[in-house]
Amino acid sequence: MPAAGGNHPIETPVRCAPLKIGTTTATKDEGETDETSARIASSGWAKWAPLNAAAIGAHLFGGGGLLAVNAHRVAAQKGVAASTTAKTVVTAAALTATAYARVLGKKIELASSHDPEDHEKTAQHPVNLDQARRQLAYVQWAVPALTGCLVMLNALHGEQQRPAEQLHGMWERARSATPLIP
Repeated sequence: MPAAGGNHPIETPVRCAPLKIGTTTATKDEGETDETSARIASSGWAKWAPLNAAAIGAHLFGGGGLLAVNAHRVAAQKGVAASTTAKTVVTAAALTATAYARVLGKKIELASSHDPEDHEKTAQHPVNLDQARRQLAYVQWAVPALTGCLVMLNALHGEQQRPAEQLHGMWERARSATPLIP
């Protein structure tokens, strides 16, 4: 049955507030100023730091273990060494971006702090707050993008572990190493 005014209820547009995700975005609602928002966001991210460090450690430990167990496959199967190298490079880039995000976050935290000790630190090492915020905005998108690349490379590694792929890859590696094999 049509709603008042002749519009069907389903056709009536629904206005929704944009979805806000993340500590930094959510603080804009709570902080009265940019400085207050920066302090709230820094406090939130600082609480995540131990969990983040544990996750990074688990990833590196697990990746090292997998590499040790599959070293023969990396050496013998065509394509695995290249994808392993790519995965190592992307992991290093993700770790670098994560560390740089923390450095930028700490700079913003110190520059927006009311603590006199923090003001002394920023006086010794001046911070361009607008530039640090801009860089942090880019780096915060780089981390999940690099993590997405790692997910894709993990899928590739999973496909390379299929028995048919292993046999084909080892045969291709042997053929390329010995030109006499047809």
